[in-house]
Amino acid sequence: MAEFLIERTVPLSLDEAWRRVTDWPRHGQVVPFTRVTADGRRVRARTGVGPVGFLDLMEITVWSPPGDGDAGGVCRLEKRGRVVLGWAELEVRPGPGGRARVLWREDVRLRFLPSFLDGAVRFAGRYVFGRALNRLLRRA
Repeated sequence: MAEFLIERTVPLSLDEAWRRVTDWPRHGQVVPFTRVTADGRRVRARTGVGPVGFLDLMEITVWSPPGDGDAGGVCRLEKRGRVVLGWAELEVRPGPGGRARVLWREDVRLRFLPSFLDGAVRFAGRYVFGRALNRLLRRA
């Protein structure tokens, strides 16, 4: 499995950072060639062009939004698709100077990809999702 961590500190409240990183349809606007829909505790991300692509089915197994005061929030998604396996966690916590610190942790495995390519998957994941996180957090 290819595990990676992306961290950002942004001038947002915890609630606003949480709202932006858990806006599932917006993920589809910032991740290339991807459409995202959500229904309750299920999130579906289809990545591809035309008929060629794959479906990343996820189930929200932890949903704990930021609380009052300095309590951060965490969301864990378990990947349950035919191709994409693993998990992702999105976390917001207090950062320096009243800012929000956002962490995106992911451990992903592509079912039909040999494990010796985990390094390439890790690099690509950090790059693609790092850019996506930047865009999610920058949005007004």
